[in-house]
Amino acid sequence: MAEQTAPPVIRDDGPRAKPDAAVVRDALGVGIAVGLSGFAFGVTSAGAGLTLLQTCVLSLLVFTGASQFALVGALAAGGNPFTAAAGAFFLGTRNAFYGLRLSQLLALPKAVRPLAAHWVIDETTAVALAQPSRRAARLGFTLTGLTLYVLWNLTTFLGALGAEAIGDTAAWGLDAAGPAVFLALLAPMLKSATERATAGIAVLLGLGLLPVLPAGVPVLAAALAAPLVLWFQGRRIPPAAREKAPR
Repeated sequence: MAEQTAPPVIRDDGPRAKPDAAVVRDALGVGIAVGLSGFAFGVTSAGAGLTLLQTCVLSLLVFTGASQFALVGALAAGGNPFTAAAGAFFLGTRNAFYGLRLSQLLALPKAVRPLAAHWVIDETTAVALAQPSRRAARLGFTLTGLTLYVLWNLTTFLGALGAEAIGDTAAWGLDAAGPAVFLALLAPMLKSATERATAGIAVLLGLGLLPVLPAGVPVLAAALAAPLVLWFQGRRIPPAAREKAPR
């Protein structure tokens, strides 16, 4: 059995302390850059047939871009609302795993945890985990979440309002805005060969099953890409290496 080591202690000060100005710069940069993509979601949602109120409530209560785009995309393709919601739900489950890690890192008071949980998304997690201390992580998480939440909801409203004003979004080519923004946000995250392979297989599964399955179901099937890649990686590990792996 491998020797157990104590988890690293997260210090609130010390030689690796990061200036607040640097944390603020990182948080605002991420929050503004991603928050502006709410325009694309507002346009996409209106093009899918959702009202202005429905679109704004979706951003206020769901607040996770990938799930929101998946939901309105499935609805726009004529999918069953329950199937579309299921696909969005499974995409959003990753935030629960982020929350497990952030709960240890941030160690927030119990009174504010329910509110903070609403801001546990890709961007706030990335900024918080990049900080060298708990104090900097809290600052980065809070400022990123606040900036992104306010800007995302504001641009969602403006995008949906503009889409209603111009009428048919497909005639203007704006129906492609949602998928384009989603791909632009996803591409920089695919840094390792495993991540790129998973994304590639997911695309093949989704597109390949699109003609034969109801709208929304291919998104669920694409989620099988991750266990397939992990299984294949496990098969490539030599038996001797498996036996030596710590349990």
